[in-house]
Amino acid sequence: MLQFFSKHTASVKDDILSGLTVALALVPEAVAFAFVAGIPPTVGLYSAFFIGLVTSLAGGRPGMISGATGAMAVVVVSLVALHGIEYLFPAVILCGLLQITVGVLRLGKLIRLVPHSVMLGFVNGLAIVIGLAQLGSFKTLGTDGAMTYLQGAPLMIMIGLVVLTMAMIVLLPKLTKAVPSSLAAIVVVSMISVGINQYAPQDWLPTGQTHAVQTVDDLMMNNLKAKAVHEAAVEVHSQNATVADVDAHAVAPLSVLSPEQVEATIASVKPTAEPLPMLFFLDSRYVLAPMTWETLIIILPFSLILAGVGLIESLMTLTLIDEITDTRGYGNRECIGQGAANIVCGLFGGMGGCAMIGQSLINVNSGGRGRLSGVVAAIGLMTMVVLLKPVISLVPMAALVGVMFMVVIGTFEWSTLHTWNRIPKSDVLVMVLVAGYTVLFHNLAIAVLLGIVVQALIFAWHHATHLMADIHFEDDKKVYQLHGPLFFASVTSLREIVDPANDPDVVAIDFYFSRVYDQSAMEAIHKLAERYRQENKCLLLRNLNADCKRMIEKAGNLAEVEISEDRHYHITEII
Repeated sequence: MLQFFSKHTASVKDDILSGLTVALALVPEAVAFAFVAGIPPTVGLYSAFFIGLVTSLAGGRPGMISGATGAMAVVVVSLVALHGIEYLFPAVILCGLLQITVGVLRLGKLIRLVPHSVMLGFVNGLAIVIGLAQLGSFKTLGTDGAMTYLQGAPLMIMIGLVVLTMAMIVLLPKLTKAVPSSLAAIVVVSMISVGINQYAPQDWLPTGQTHAVQTVDDLMMNNLKAKAVHEAAVEVHSQNATVADVDAHAVAPLSVLSPEQVEATIASVKPTAEPLPMLFFLDSRYVLAPMTWETLIIILPFSLILAGVGLIESLMTLTLIDEITDTRGYGNRECIGQGAANIVCGLFGGMGGCAMIGQSLINVNSGGRGRLSGVVAAIGLMTMVVLLKPVISLVPMAALVGVMFMVVIGTFEWSTLHTWNRIPKSDVLVMVLVAGYTVLFHNLAIAVLLGIVVQALIFAWHHATHLMADIHFEDDKKVYQLHGPLFFASVTSLREIVDPANDPDVVAIDFYFSRVYDQSAMEAIHKLAERYRQENKCLLLRNLNADCKRMIEKAGNLAEVEISEDRHYHITEII
């Protein structure tokens, strides 16, 4: 699959067409993540526009698409629920400043510390999350005001259109590559769905719905209506709750509303014309958070998490796109670009965002390689939201779900299914751990950090058990020639190797094949020297490289030991 993607070469036509395809795919994702974050859908849409536009122009990876993401939404939802949406915008701006700081300090290269097993687990877990997220598109508004899965004819039609979309994406490139197959599939399936919705029998329609094929507009309105019914149920339940009900919001059942109340609540939800984005401190809809130290203390933890989540997901996606396109992005510039985008997004009342692996893969799959593709996607999204809303409302969710399922297939590393028994078991463990955490908790940043920590611990354990020594005598000296790194996990092995009580009067530890890495190693050497002094014996260190020698000399009385200047060179005879 990666080889298929990398065959494309950059062109203006492909960038424009792939950008339009991505713009269509951005709509449901931005709306869905806005619902997750507990903010109006337009905030998610405008956030996707600002993030996508700025990162396309200033980021470090041409062809990579950024926008409002679920990873950021999971963090935002707690801030909005606890303190209100007015604290969201300063938090996003501070997040951007932190990301720029990381880029200026050139810390983007830390992505090199991510092992390949963590990358595979991240990609596989994210593919599963993207796939599971599409299940929400198979739901419609039920008679009780809750979102329920489609059944009968509407479900069969939905599945059929999804399969048709996927088939077109796979087969069309074999006939022609004049247009991106994803865009062509969306257009064709949209035309079919318009015909079905126009002429479908009444018994094909979901209960209480007007369309047999659910469109983007239908899903947005159904989610709004379901949210309104839930809020009404919470309000009624909290009014009737007793003192024993500690958390009325968590236990509010929809059954507290009568059918008439559900109907009235649904009927009260009407589409509203949203104003164009403006600076949040000029928007009368929001109350400004006070510019005090208390506000900073509130938003700082959220901003730190947002910055970390955004950079990790962006840099991981950058690495993946590098591999797919066989080109090289620039991590530090991407950090600065993401930071600038979040600052602009926060100023205009957005929820913040980062790179989107799903949309980035759609862009790459459709031939997008340059910055123009991201610019077209952002401008296309805004044009659709502002000017072409009636057209976008006709796009069926089946077409977008089909595109995203193809992204899932292209994202998942299928090779891991048949190589797990040919790679170290520790790498398999890390892959499963990262993928599982991503799927269960949807927190990509924590999943990656957890994988790095576990892989580092495994690495440390393996090296701790590989410290050994060749022992030989030179004149009156006993020499321990160490092999392997000396650090916190291997100092116990060093203590087991040496024998101060039975060694001769002069002992040398040869570091020609070893290195001193940390304070634990220096402390172990210092204690060994003390033990030899107690036995009235002399411990020498020789063949220390310049860095190790400098480290021990700088420690001073923290590591009192004699360093021998008598170097012993190991020469291999070549015959």
